Amino acid sequence: MTDYLADVQKYDSGADEAVVNKIVRHLGIALRNKDSALVSASDPKELERVKEKWCEKKLGVGGADADAAIAATAKAMADDRSKSRVTFYYLVAKNLGKLQTL
Repeated sequence: MTDYLADVQKYDSGADEAVVNKIVRHLGIALRNKDSALVSASDPKELERVKEKWCEKKLGVGGADADAAIAATAKAMADDRSKSRVTFYYLVAKNLGKLQTL
């Protein structure tokens, strides 16, 4: 789990380990497969899945707010070819101001 925390800390030096661990537990088995452990920010279907499963179901935020948070996260991580799903979800939640609700 420290690998996930270190990756998140590249984007948020004050990342809360407990929050990162909650995201890791939420994603569970998806993190075992390299393909599903990464987010493809260039795939509209993938981003729609992030919006539906993470933003709407888990965080309770949809519509333009979710789209804006996903776009901001994709832009922030643009230089990272392998976008960790844990980091991506953390940053989306942070952009939505929902880290404390996880």
